Amino acid sequence: MIAQHFTDLLVWQKGHQLVLLIYKITSQFPTKEVYSLVDQMRRAVISITSNIAEGFARKGIKEKIQFYYLAVGSLTELQNQLLVARDVGYLEAETFGKVNILTVELNKLLNSLIRSLRSSPNY
Repeated sequence: MIAQHFTDLLVWQKGHQLVLLIYKITSQFPTKEVYSLVDQMRRAVISITSNIAEGFARKGIKEKIQFYYLAVGSLTELQNQLLVARDVGYLEAETFGKVNILTVELNKLLNSLIRSLRSSPNY
């Protein structure tokens, strides 16, 4: 089945799950982090799905890939922020493990999407 809308993409759906999870997790962070780590994490996670959506809307394969690479960059930024949150004691090991598994899965999906586009005859 060919995706008709960006929300049909499994990579976007997994990304949206991550958005919801990050919002839930960060709502429990100390209030002193609202304008620092919480804000950074929420911006990064929203950027992932936003770039997936924008890439989907682009007509050219190279343009699509560019936005998907931006999503990978935002995901990597979020992974770093999760490590910081864990290491300063804002995330318990179990919660970190759960969200980390989702970020790794999303990374694999994004890279698979990029690889498939790069191997397209129209690339």
